[in-house]
Amino acid sequence: MSPEIFRAFARYNRWMNEKIYLTAAELTDDERKKDRGAFFKSIHATLNHILVVDRVWMGRLGGVHLEEGEMGPGGIRSLDQELLSNFEELRTERAKTDAAIDAWARSLNEEQSASLFSFVRNGAKSEIPVWWAATQLFNHQTHHRGQVTTLLVQAGKDPGVTDLMAMLRSETS
Repeated sequence: MSPEIFRAFARYNRWMNEKIYLTAAELTDDERKKDRGAFFKSIHATLNHILVVDRVWMGRLGGVHLEEGEMGPGGIRSLDQELLSNFEELRTERAKTDAAIDAWARSLNEEQSASLFSFVRNGAKSEIPVWWAATQLFNHQTHHRGQVTTLLVQAGKDPGVTDLMAMLRSETS
């Protein structure tokens, strides 16, 4: 699979995260943390979950050594672990992770994309092509950002256009 698609997805990821966080910042902390019946309950918790999983996958792709019981770097032990309760700190860490994802995608070539890599999941070694992991990384983000977009609209806030094509078109105009 061509790494150019992953570069586009990384740009889209950053673009959408900036829009989502900008829109979520219009809400109070209580509104962001309100249980809205979503899988991860709140806007804040869903944004947190996306960051957790991104860091897990980036750690795997980067070959980061994990301590016993960790599933991701920085002491990540569960997919619903709250990394940061402060929204602005979460937003800052989101931007740092987006920059790391973007740098990784820009460094990827076709040979690397097709290569196999190994990681440990639930105590068992897995081996998959890098492109599978990259596809999962970006698909997961899109899935949960769709949930956040719905929660924001239900809270009376519209993040605007969310289509990949809109971002790609804006880059060429």
